[in-house]
Amino acid sequence: RQGLLGAGFELPGSDSAIQSIPCGSDEIAMAMSAALEAQGIWVSAIRPPTVPENSARLRVTLSALHSDADIDSLIAALRWSRDAVGTGYRAE
Repeated sequence: RQGLLGAGFELPGSDSAIQSIPCGSDEIAMAMSAALEAQGIWVSAIRPPTVPENSARLRVTLSALHSDADIDSLIAALRWSRDAVGTGYRAE
């Protein structure tokens, strides 16, 4: 959470292993998910009807098997994906 907040992501409160990254539109969430997959990282895009319209998000699930290096790689990949998608990214 600290790494993502420091990278400019806004996150809803959550102390669980599941973290949501708000993206707004379905298109941005899908594009970021695809950009992450191209880097070998699977993060699912959650879209309506699972969530309300215009509140699509990425769902990151962490486990005890993820190392600090894995998490650092994820943060770097999320930043790259956000930048690759362009200025359409908006946190809510």
